[in-house]
Amino acid sequence: MGKKINRTVCVAPMMDWTDKHCRFFHRLISKHTVLYSEMITSNALLHGNRDTLLAFEPCESPIALQLGGSDPKALAECSVIAEDFGYDEINLNVGCPSDRVQNGRFGACLMAEPETVAECIFEMQNKVNIPVTVKNRIGIDGQETYHDLSAFIETVAQGGCEVFIIHARIAVLTGLSPKQNRVIPPLNYAYVNQIKAAFPALEIIGNGGVQTLNQMETHLQNLDGVMIGREAYHNPYLLSAVDACFYHDPVPCLTRREVVEAMIPYIQKHLATGGRLNQITRHLLGLFHGVSGARRWRRYLSENAHKDGVNESVVLTALDYV
Repeated sequence: MGKKINRTVCVAPMMDWTDKHCRFFHRLISKHTVLYSEMITSNALLHGNRDTLLAFEPCESPIALQLGGSDPKALAECSVIAEDFGYDEINLNVGCPSDRVQNGRFGACLMAEPETVAECIFEMQNKVNIPVTVKNRIGIDGQETYHDLSAFIETVAQGGCEVFIIHARIAVLTGLSPKQNRVIPPLNYAYVNQIKAAFPALEIIGNGGVQTLNQMETHLQNLDGVMIGREAYHNPYLLSAVDACFYHDPVPCLTRREVVEAMIPYIQKHLATGGRLNQITRHLLGLFHGVSGARRWRRYLSENAHKDGVNESVVLTALDYV
């Protein structure tokens, strides 16, 4: 296994959100937070444009690729591809509850098949020297007890998994949308803490409902790490305190304005290769969350960044509104 990753604080893999532009932006705010890609299915990676799907800037490391799938051989092949591309970790999605994912027989529905997950992990880990981890829920409808969760963790750990990122909600596979599944099932960190106590040798990362530094500190009293989801997207400058608070890095973080200025060369490079400005600026909307002028910043970017032919001057003008 390769270099050890310090997963004290992570940003969750989020479909349509944590793309390469978002991750580059987040890395400017925090040097140490572990970043995760959007989920990529094994079929997409094996049959699609790998350069497009897997591209990332070296500065994004430590970075993990999240895979979706349930075929051990295909996932193992994808793991080799990911390692060759330079990813630091491969994470198997066993938490997504969407119908499309269920129909593909992966995501949260795999919690009903721990032996399959264990086989996948075994095959993947056998092919690479980087960690292979699992992101799962505390259960699914019909399998909601602590015993069910414990049995899942024990079986998958026997397949070689040493790191579990546990979203502290069950996934309701029938009757709730993915969005509803993020808020309606109640958080139950007691189960996550209990898993850590029962399996002290495993690295257990808690996920779900984390919105403040105080919450992170509380969870870290019991767990090895904490994963932030949507709050890291809507209020990204929350990450600015992570390096000092949790990684004891004394180097001052960039100010919000310095983050924007550091994005300009990246934006120019993206535009020069035919990209559109709003593909990047959509990730920047929350940067000034809680700061005077934040609404004007969001509005100016939202109203102008999508227009044809615009360039980085739109971002610099929006900065004048804050």
